[in-house]
Amino acid sequence: MLSIAPPPTIYLHSGSTDMRKSFDGLSSIIRGTFGSDPTDGSLFLFVNKRRDRIKALWWDGDGYALWYKRLEEGTFETVPAGPGEERVRIDSTQLAMILGGVRLESARRRKRYRRSLT
Repeated sequence: MLSIAPPPTIYLHSGSTDMRKSFDGLSSIIRGTFGSDPTDGSLFLFVNKRRDRIKALWWDGDGYALWYKRLEEGTFETVPAGPGEERVRIDSTQLAMILGGVRLESARRRKRYRRSLT
């Protein structure tokens, strides 16, 4: 039987992050700055000041997984946060575009049905 897990909630840190931080340092940002639990199954993304490096932290149920990508040329696009916000919620399509180098402002979504969450 084929079982496909739903994509996790993805949060992008709106500020720059010191890329020397690892599991404990990034999870402390999530707890302190975001006020979230890093073990809730969400994927948390962090970008450095030059925007040429990105880290993703995810709790897989029994431990943290950390992914790190450094670009040889170019930068990652970030999503602007609202005033006073430290994180931005993005979806898996936006994550794929960020990792693929697509400009989010020039990409347009086609109309789709969205179920209200109320």
